[in-house]
Amino acid sequence: MPRLGRVQATDQTRSYGRRASLLSIGVGITGLITYLYFAIASHELSRDQYGQVAVLWSAVFIVVSVLQRPVEQLLSRTISENLAHDVPIGRTVRVAATIQLGVAVGFDIVVLLLRTPIQDHLLDGNSTLYWIGVAAITAYGASFFARGFLAGSNRLTIYALQIMSESVARTAFPFAVALGIASGQTAIALGIAAAPTLSLLVVPFAFLRRFGRAPAGGGAEGTPADGLSSESPPAGAPAAEFTLASGGRFAAGVFLILLSEQTFLNAGVLLTNATADAAAAGFVFNILMIARAPLQLFQAVQTSLLPHLTTLGSRGEEKDFRASILVTLVAIAGFAALVTLAMLIAGPRIMQIAFGKQHSYGRADLVVVAIGMGLYLSAATLNQAALARGQVRRASFCWVGCAIAFLIWNVVPIVDSEVTRVVMGYLGAAALLCSLLYWLYRQPLEPREVRVEPGSAEEMELQLASADEAG
Repeated sequence: MPRLGRVQATDQTRSYGRRASLLSIGVGITGLITYLYFAIASHELSRDQYGQVAVLWSAVFIVVSVLQRPVEQLLSRTISENLAHDVPIGRTVRVAATIQLGVAVGFDIVVLLLRTPIQDHLLDGNSTLYWIGVAAITAYGASFFARGFLAGSNRLTIYALQIMSESVARTAFPFAVALGIASGQTAIALGIAAAPTLSLLVVPFAFLRRFGRAPAGGGAEGTPADGLSSESPPAGAPAAEFTLASGGRFAAGVFLILLSEQTFLNAGVLLTNATADAAAAGFVFNILMIARAPLQLFQAVQTSLLPHLTTLGSRGEEKDFRASILVTLVAIAGFAALVTLAMLIAGPRIMQIAFGKQHSYGRADLVVVAIGMGLYLSAATLNQAALARGQVRRASFCWVGCAIAFLIWNVVPIVDSEVTRVVMGYLGAAALLCSLLYWLYRQPLEPREVRVEPGSAEEMELQLASADEAG
């Protein structure tokens, strides 16, 4: 690689940690503001009304995480790859928008057909909350589309501003109720739907800078300033053309990965509720918060990691690629070690301070989940490497296989205690997943076929290159 490209790749590697740290701080602030939303709501509503809002939020969060994030990851990876090759991003944006629109329409059709069971069994017959939920999930489609666009084009400051403005907008609704400006459950619940819509107001700030400039210095002559041209990509573009089919396959693979992720986080709680009782399920939920809470912050690292790795991989910077993975894994190992040590020293006391004294927490269970959390976050890091290298299909096989193994372990009563069964299953599944994705990470990449039209400029360039090599 030319010296200029090498220096820029090194600069990117050095700045990756700073960008991930700043974004993690933004996500942490967002989490605190979201906590304030529920804190105010719990004081302003009755127990039943607050419970309905909490159920609505949980349902929206799970559906959005599985349904909307695949296109975010698709955009983040593909746009960063396009910009690394000086390829206009217009086609990528249109294909991803088509997929997202199809997801939104498909979701709306299904949720309308299932309106009665959803409304009656999930929301206690509250039709207003049902429509707020439908509107919220649909609006989050646009919000996550914008997030993928911003992450892929390295607008992480605007990305952080978007998610922070979303949490502020959401919390403004119960705050208005507390001040007497509004009243009732509907006013508070409306914040769940309004927040993703209002957060889009910051996205136009991303266009204050032009998207067509080459990140590696010097783009193709004649590339439009906004980078959204539909012209044919210049030489040096990614080998495989980005189409609706290829984009759909990538999004489907990420969908399976995220569905498996929700299985790891929620299946144990649901199965415990089915085999034991709600109190045991709540106990398991509290223990798994040791794994769930860090994952929320780690999503910020994932957001900056995927486009960063994709850019390095597109430029052939394997050394910087692996260095970025190593830096992230070392940081995770250090964090997991601190959490494990805290659980070993004062875990039961910490859990009772956080969740009350209704339960007595076993120190061994907390340590096991803390270790599993470190392995799980390491697996998530290796997963981003697989996505950046275009190995989404094989990565999804690893995730789905481990999720199925986790379900089987929890269904078959090999261990009598439901709690021990879930925490040991989580550790085992996380270790298996991390091992499989590390194995995938060590596999050599298969070269992609270059598709060129007969008589095209690309074919002439390949012929010239072959002649030079032969000479």
